[in-house]
Amino acid sequence: MHHLIVEDMTCGHCAATVEKAVKAADAQAKVAVNLEAKTASIESGIGSDVFIAAIEDAGYRASFKKSRCSHVD
Repeated sequence: MHHLIVEDMTCGHCAATVEKAVKAADAQAKVAVNLEAKTASIESGIGSDVFIAAIEDAGYRASFKKSRCSHVD
């Protein structure tokens, strides 16, 4: 699962454009765009870099979402 931040999304049209860009890179990808959180979660075997490039080609800045790990030894 890839979790990306798409800071430039401001409306439903933006979210739809991001989803369309992801699907153009991998038609089989499962994508969930959260406009309020400005994130895209993508389930695909393709690397995150491909999706970041596709989203950026669509006109939006995308980056990896940093996860917080609460690993306790």
